[in-house]
Amino acid sequence: QVQLVESGGGLVQAGGSLRLSCAVSKHFSSLNTMGWYYQTPEKQRELVASIAGRKIQYADAVKGRFTVSRDSSRNTIYLQMESLKPEDPAVYFCFADLPGWVRKWGQGTQVTVSS
Repeated sequence: QVQLVESGGGLVQAGGSLRLSCAVSKHFSSLNTMGWYYQTPEKQRELVASIAGRKIQYADAVKGRFTVSRDSSRNTIYLQMESLKPEDPAVYFCFADLPGWVRKWGQGTQVTVSS
């Protein structure tokens, strides 16, 4: 059973920064695409950023402000968020794809941006 545990969410002022972490209970060598989604009460869950091998993708809304990375020695995925905007708040979920098209999710971490 693969588990993902997020941390690092919280309250930040507009223009500020946060770093989210996602600890994965399985070594990265056995995983495929990994990354982050966000979800607000008004919208469906949307992709923020993903890593698949050396390929990294970002949603247009976060390009230039967010950086996704991973540390294989710690089995941890990160999302560094800079220049946070009032429209960025949401629950952020990390995910990891296992072989066989199985996607595992973390429990989510709340990000709130104050103006």
